[in-house]
Amino acid sequence: MPLDLALARSIPCTAIHRYLVCGHIHGAVNDNTQKGVDAQILNAALRHFAQYGLAAAHVARERAEQAFFAGNMARYDHWRLICRALDRRMAQSLAHDTSGRDPEFTSRNA
Repeated sequence: MPLDLALARSIPCTAIHRYLVCGHIHGAVNDNTQKGVDAQILNAALRHFAQYGLAAAHVARERAEQAFFAGNMARYDHWRLICRALDRRMAQSLAHDTSGRDPEFTSRNA
């Protein structure tokens, strides 16, 4: 294709183009802002992800379940929040699976 014809094409309106032309972007297209994610939890989640890779959310869910059934609710909340920072849907499933259950009753009768 000759160069003069290639330059006649219109530039697609992308975020990069808007940044170059306007000097700013109003918001990231893939910004899935999670309200309420604490900086400490985010740091712990990133460290956990560095250690376990793509299985990190699953491992965090397992640790939350273990803490729940051991009756350690502070530890359960910690791992649930890490799971939520890594995979929101998995954390919602965890909350659904443990809601309304008594960890003491479940661990005694398991």
